[in-house]
Amino acid sequence: MSRADTVRFRYNQAILVAALVAFLGALPLATARWWLLWVLLVPLAVAVWAWRAGTDADARELRLRALVGQRRVPWARVAELAADPRGRAVARLDNGETLMLPAVRAADLPRLVSATGQELPESAG
Repeated sequence: MSRADTVRFRYNQAILVAALVAFLGALPLATARWWLLWVLLVPLAVAVWAWRAGTDADARELRLRALVGQRRVPWARVAELAADPRGRAVARLDNGETLMLPAVRAADLPRLVSATGQELPESAG
């Protein structure tokens, strides 16, 4: 499957900018004493999470990405795609497990389904 066939969902990149501003703001504190250097790790971890975390979908699988690691879920295991009360998208698997899809909102579900190569049925209403 080519990269062009993959639908990617990521968090707003303003988070990355905020992490950069926080990193620059933490520099004076972190350089005041050597034992405060760990303070720089917090905005750095947020920046890596903002750049990496999200959901990728193609015709074969869902790929849920986090700060460290990822989980691949074949479409054959997905029993249902739905939205939770907060408007986030969730996938219910064939074994009853529910997975929150990072960076996917309820409004993004039609685009997520289109990544499978299938069409949503027309609403009868």
